[in-house]
Amino acid sequence: MLLGILAGLTTCALWGLTFVAARLVHPFTLFDITIGRYAIFGLTCALTMLHPRFRLQGVGGQRIFIGMMLGVIGYVGYFVLASQAVLLAGAVVPPLIIGIMPVILPAIANLMDRSVDWQRLALPLLMIAAGIAVVNVELVAKLDLDGQRMMLAGAGCAIAALLVWVLYGIINARIMRSPNPPTAMDWTNLHGLGALAGSLVLIPMASNTYATASTDQLLHFLAWALVLGMAASWLATWCWSFASNRLPLTLTAQLIVAETVFGLIFGLMLDHRWPTASEAIGATLQIAGVSLAVHAFTRKPKAG
Repeated sequence: MLLGILAGLTTCALWGLTFVAARLVHPFTLFDITIGRYAIFGLTCALTMLHPRFRLQGVGGQRIFIGMMLGVIGYVGYFVLASQAVLLAGAVVPPLIIGIMPVILPAIANLMDRSVDWQRLALPLLMIAAGIAVVNVELVAKLDLDGQRMMLAGAGCAIAALLVWVLYGIINARIMRSPNPPTAMDWTNLHGLGALAGSLVLIPMASNTYATASTDQLLHFLAWALVLGMAASWLATWCWSFASNRLPLTLTAQLIVAETVFGLIFGLMLDHRWPTASEAIGATLQIAGVSLAVHAFTRKPKAG
């Protein structure tokens, strides 16, 4: 179990880099790092599939298409929206908004089958709302009109990223829980090929920084593209599959909350500061609320 927990936390730490990736590669742009990251991820998957052991077997054309489209939506689309949210709204608000993802999917399922009494969710949902409100009220109050517009735009990008991830999660869950689902390696490779295709579409939006950057800047960019492409995408997906196979659902669902924590920590480290009192209180309320809600959804009902 310990190895599973470590693998899950490793995944969350790597995924947390999403919230700071675009800031790490200045003067390169968000689209530059998106293209670099997912080109490397896709090429890694393509090279993996050259080995006979990892070639697609028994995966129909429809699932190949869905797997690649999920790579475009759930990887490229989500990354662009989440990164843009941080660039506009700062280090704290986007991770908190996107961090309610572990609650949204079970809530949608609960609307359909009412497996959990909504009264049990009242306190966690109130804590989540209060946490996000506490952070936003102080931040918005300090901003001028232009700053408030940027904050609103960033929050909108974060909400869009959350919705994209929810759509990805619903479709992905249906495929993986269907009869004869694809293997984790096949599904990861299809995602990678889709992400590669999505990155190629973005090439016209790339900057000309490659032509003007120094050698040190180019090497710095390439290093982060490799970290994000091979570690935060390919390795993180494998680690999460490893954790999911060794840990109960109740634990893996709550481990996802760590992505928000890592995203906040990385963002504050880049800002070279500690969180303000309202940020600390708000983040604590939100993370605790998400954890309680996930526990409510995953707790087994008492017998008889």
